[in-house]
Amino acid sequence: MHCPFCGAIDTKVIDSRLVSEGNHVRRRRECITCEERFTTYESAELVMPRIIKTNGIREPFNEDKLLAGLTKALEKRPVSIEKVEEAVNRIKANLRSTGEREVASRDVGEQVMKELRGLDEVAFVRFASVYRSFKDLNEFRQEIDRLSRDTTT
Repeated sequence: MHCPFCGAIDTKVIDSRLVSEGNHVRRRRECITCEERFTTYESAELVMPRIIKTNGIREPFNEDKLLAGLTKALEKRPVSIEKVEEAVNRIKANLRSTGEREVASRDVGEQVMKELRGLDEVAFVRFASVYRSFKDLNEFRQEIDRLSRDTTT
């Protein structure tokens, strides 16, 4: 680690601590040359798979897009932001755990629906109606009936 004050190459770690629920390491360092102290943060770089859209276009995974979709479906519903962030983290972990370099957007959509189903049934139906492009009221009714059957068993 180069010293930000004098540019020297040699620094030593004085203290290390876990921060952000153990997702980052905070290190207190001291420059061997100028003896100035500074703090660095270290975190694992986790590569997300690329998303293959239905039209064949490949694009990088976009967490903001995922969060926006969940938030839109959950608009005016009694679900805390913490629960939404947990859902986003579970989806990201599932995508990383596939080990694939590319994932179909359909798979991401199915994971979103699974999470929404656990968070709020109204939000699930909202998202499903757009995602599955219900063409008429009967398709909408069938999805609600399926949801009713699944929650009673």
